Amino acid sequence: MSQKAKRQATFKDWLEGARLRTLPAAVAPVLIGAAAAYRLQGFNWALSVAALLVALALQIGVNFSNDYSDGIRGTDDKRSGPLRLTASGLVPAKTVLKAALVSFAFAGVVGLGILVVSGQWILLLPGVLAVVAAWFYTGGKNPYGYAGVGLSELLVFVFFGLMATIGTTWVQVQEAPLWLWAAASAVGMLSVALLFINNIRDIPTDTKAGKRTVAVRLGDGPSRMIYSALIWVAMVLGLVTIPNLWVRFGSLMLLLSTAFLLTSPVMQGASGKELIPVLKKLGLTTLLFGVVIATGFVIG
Repeated sequence: MSQKAKRQATFKDWLEGARLRTLPAAVAPVLIGAAAAYRLQGFNWALSVAALLVALALQIGVNFSNDYSDGIRGTDDKRSGPLRLTASGLVPAKTVLKAALVSFAFAGVVGLGILVVSGQWILLLPGVLAVVAAWFYTGGKNPYGYAGVGLSELLVFVFFGLMATIGTTWVQVQEAPLWLWAAASAVGMLSVALLFINNIRDIPTDTKAGKRTVAVRLGDGPSRMIYSALIWVAMVLGLVTIPNLWVRFGSLMLLLSTAFLLTSPVMQGASGKELIPVLKKLGLTTLLFGVVIATGFVIG
C-alpha cells in the first residue's frame, strides 16, 4: 500500500472511490425487471424503487470493498485507472471498509423490506450469497477474483444480470418467461464485459501484483475478442426480446452502432488510460440498453 497522502480526501474523491461510472450497470437490470413486471401486468412502484436502491447499494459496496481489499494488498499501488481511496492513502483502510459494510447493510435492510412486503422469502438465500460473493471477490485470504478461473465472470453474470433482473420482476409478479431470461442474460453479458475491459486495462499491473484474472491468464488478444463478443451478443439478444417489431427495428441501429463504438477502439489496440473512456461509455451504454429494452417491454 502506498504512503499516506499529504491532503485530506474530498467529497469528489469519495465519489471517485464509489466508481459512479459502474452504477448505470446496476440500474439497467432493475429497469428491465420493472418493465417486465409491467408487461406481465404486475408492476409495483414501491418495490421497483426499493429494488433499485438495493442494486445501487450493492454495487457501491462492491466498489468500496474492492478498494479496501486491493488497497491493503498493494494491488492498486501502481495502476492506470482512476484514483483508489485506500491505495492513495487519502482515506484510512478501516474507513473504506466501514463504507463498504454500511453499503452492504443498507442493501440488506432494504432487501429484507422487499421480502417482507412481497412475501418472496425464496430470494433470501440468493440475496445473502450476493453479498458474500461481493466481499470474497477480492476480500479474504483466497479471493476468487485473483484466481482467474472464470468464477468472477460467472457470479457477475448471475448476480448483476440474472438475479437483479429476474428478482426485480419476481417480487412483483411471480413469473419469469423465457424472454425475461434472455433479457437478463443480455444485461448480464454487458456487466461481464465491464469487468473484462477493466481487467484488460489492468493486465500489466495485475500481472506484477500476482492478481491472476481471466484476462491475465488468457492474454491481451483473446481477452479483447471475448469482450467484443460479449457486447455484440448482448445487443442482438436484447433486440430479440422486444415484442414490437417496429420498436425492435427502431432500436436496431442505435444498439448496434453503440456496440461498434464500444468494440472498435478495443480491437484496434487501445490500452491503459486509453481504455478509461471505453469503461465510462460502456457504463452509460448499459444504462441506455436498459432504457431501450424497458421501453420495448412497456410499449409491447
